[in-house]
Amino acid sequence: MTQPTLRPRPPHVAVIGDGDPRGPEAHRILEWAEEVGQLLARGGATVITGGLGGVMRAASRGAQGAGGETIGILPGADVAEANEFVSIPIATGLGVVRNLVVVTAADSVVAVGGRHGTLSEIGMALRMGRQVVTLSSWRVESDHRIGGPRVHRARDPREAPAMALRLATAGADPPD
Repeated sequence: MTQPTLRPRPPHVAVIGDGDPRGPEAHRILEWAEEVGQLLARGGATVITGGLGGVMRAASRGAQGAGGETIGILPGADVAEANEFVSIPIATGLGVVRNLVVVTAADSVVAVGGRHGTLSEIGMALRMGRQVVTLSSWRVESDHRIGGPRVHRARDPREAPAMALRLATAGADPPD
């Protein structure tokens, strides 16, 4: 029996952040998330998010507007929860545990803003060997004992997707 030939897949990049940004920076964070999604799609990536609102919706909107594909890994059991810019909704029924699925499904991760949920996703991404790019997000120091830096701080929404695409194509490290 012959093995099927698998076609190469595009890089998968997760965009994580606050599902409901508030405060004086909220508008800027959403604009940046949309630009990050758009530039990732233009760079050939599939954009993965948690599929709901806020940064997830903005990144999905940017990616879809650029003709890209978006995957929403949803916390609930109903695909109808997905925002309107998710091409492929995946209902998990896992609640916040779905955050692990979001970062594990990605080759690299971009964190745009965010609160404690985003911080936990950054930690899970690092635990799973993923490279993380932060943009106006948590300041997390890479532990050089685990094979070198895995957290990279971007200065603006143009630099973040470029870094994430480069890191995604370099491949993930083995989980810790």
